[in-house]
Amino acid sequence: MLRSLYAGISGLRAEQTMLDVTSNNIANVNTVGFKSSAVHFEDTLSQTLQSAGLAQSYKAGTNPSQIGLGVRVADVSMALTQGSQQSTGSNLDTMISGDGYFTTKIGSQTLYTRNGSFHFDSEGRLATAGGALVQGWTAVDGQVNPGLTPGPITLNSAGVTKATQTTKATLTGNIPVDGTAAFSRDIPVYAADGSTKTLTVKFTPSATTAGAYDYVASDDDGATAAATGTLTFVNGKLATGSDSVKTTGDGITLDFSGMSGYAGLNTATFADQNGNQAGTLLSYTMGADGTLTGTFSNGDTVPLARLALSTFQNPNGLEKAGSTSFTESINSGAPKFGVAGSDGFGAITAGALEASNVDLSQEFTNLIVAQRGFQANARIITTSDEILQELTQLKR
Repeated sequence: MLRSLYAGISGLRAEQTMLDVTSNNIANVNTVGFKSSAVHFEDTLSQTLQSAGLAQSYKAGTNPSQIGLGVRVADVSMALTQGSQQSTGSNLDTMISGDGYFTTKIGSQTLYTRNGSFHFDSEGRLATAGGALVQGWTAVDGQVNPGLTPGPITLNSAGVTKATQTTKATLTGNIPVDGTAAFSRDIPVYAADGSTKTLTVKFTPSATTAGAYDYVASDDDGATAAATGTLTFVNGKLATGSDSVKTTGDGITLDFSGMSGYAGLNTATFADQNGNQAGTLLSYTMGADGTLTGTFSNGDTVPLARLALSTFQNPNGLEKAGSTSFTESINSGAPKFGVAGSDGFGAITAGALEASNVDLSQEFTNLIVAQRGFQANARIITTSDEILQELTQLKR
């Protein structure tokens, strides 16, 4: 009789655990990056009334007779299925499509999360809503090195892009081979400190060769930049031996190879130059590989940082640490760091968050199952109590 009482009590405890887990899942139905849990039961050790009997020539074998002593919780496991995508439009809201976790850190504790709702704090550090610092690789001179140990991502040193010295200028268009007048073309160029000056190339019809032009490159200080040459055209194309590439005294290589020479048309112009001033950060976007790219006031588009993702040999072995984060356990394995889109790591979707993977229809069904299970086990206890009561009343 006591066995049935204790079996009923174990059932109440098990069903209560199922109710606790289910209610927590429902409470987090709108929690970003939340992973639902499920309870699995197993029976406890059974009491053996009769052991199995060995078959003999004169007698068949007999099966063991055992009475179960109740139920217990085998484990509470997480469902790691992907949550649905919720578009937010924020550049810093990121979602992992596939395997992996964002790596964050608070103090000396490393945490892992699927919640990609990030922001920059007052010190320019990328952080979660709970204040954990997002880990990754901050770019140095526009270069990201994922081979280093991940660290906090900060924009303090990346808020300004350095000036780039002009080393090449390209000219294109047509020079009128039947022209008789000189003309000039100029373009702003930049020194290593970002200061600007004007590079001017003056074209003059050659006094010795018909259809040819002599050129002289100079800067806006009036000093000749020691770049002179002659462009000769045959059937509209630069002739062999023309000075189609020349380097000025300022170290700027002038490229005339894209120019043509036909009569009656003057479209000669500077196509581009490869230098720029220093620029301030205007905006940033997140790429599918987790690279945060900044757009600067000087027109530069420069990588600022890259998010570090983590994967585990056994992600079900991670321990929940609150704030939709997990910590490493002895059964999860050590984290493997990598970048989004590489082998074993999911891709990044910017401007979106991963919703909770809780299935409300399943959870409400689990509530009904747990409730009925609780009621049934409670009935076991009341029935056993009634029988015990009858037993005690045998002697009146």
